[in-house]
Amino acid sequence: MRKQPKGGPALFRLVRFWSRRWANPERPGAPSVHVQVLEAIDAASRRGPASITTVGEELGIDRSGASRMVNTAVEAGYVHKAASNDDARQVELAPTARGNDLLRAARAWQQSMFERLVADWPAADVNQFARYLERLSDQTVIPEGARE
Repeated sequence: MRKQPKGGPALFRLVRFWSRRWANPERPGAPSVHVQVLEAIDAASRRGPASITTVGEELGIDRSGASRMVNTAVEAGYVHKAASNDDARQVELAPTARGNDLLRAARAWQQSMFERLVADWPAADVNQFARYLERLSDQTVIPEGARE
């Protein structure tokens, strides 16, 4: 009898392995923390204005941690903070031109790594796997109780 694959542990091995490697290593002045902030701003912006709170939600961290990460990215010139047009007490976040460049470079590196990892796979398998990864990513929501 064939053993059923265990997707959960495999997924988390991949996450653990790639969690510190996904920034573009050819740009040493741009640590992965800035890429994480930019990715979080991009994701949050699809639902509305990006804020420190929504960045924290995207990264799974508290507001204080998100604020430190955002401030570091602002100081490095990757993120712009501005008062919200709707509520001046709120801050809206957006990537700067430099931030957009970093995000594009990181995503290009991520794609090239994916292509290297599956280079010996049949094209149909690569395409199907990529579709499954996109589907999983698109429907990813933190389940209730997952942070406990």
